[in-house]
Amino acid sequence: MIRHFGVFQFHPDITQAKISECFAALAGMVGKIPGLLSVEHGSYQSDEGLNEGFTHGFIMTFDSAESRDAYLPHPVHEAVKDIVVPCLARVVVFDFEVPSH
Repeated sequence: MIRHFGVFQFHPDITQAKISECFAALAGMVGKIPGLLSVEHGSYQSDEGLNEGFTHGFIMTFDSAESRDAYLPHPVHEAVKDIVVPCLARVVVFDFEVPSH
């Protein structure tokens, strides 16, 4: 399995309704992109203060690296990027493999 996680810092003028729309679009990719098993997301919830200005995060789980690679240029993903990317001041995305036990 591959975990594809990211953190977002939205532009200051982006409303909570628009943020919700962004995450609904992300979650809506499940079932439309082969191998995308799940999308989880939420807002920063710690007093630790190590979020560097990022306010929201997501974790996607793919069944394989090949599925993740196919997702990147997938038309559904491209349409979601058209919704989400204009709302972002900064984004970091990081992938790692989860070993099977």
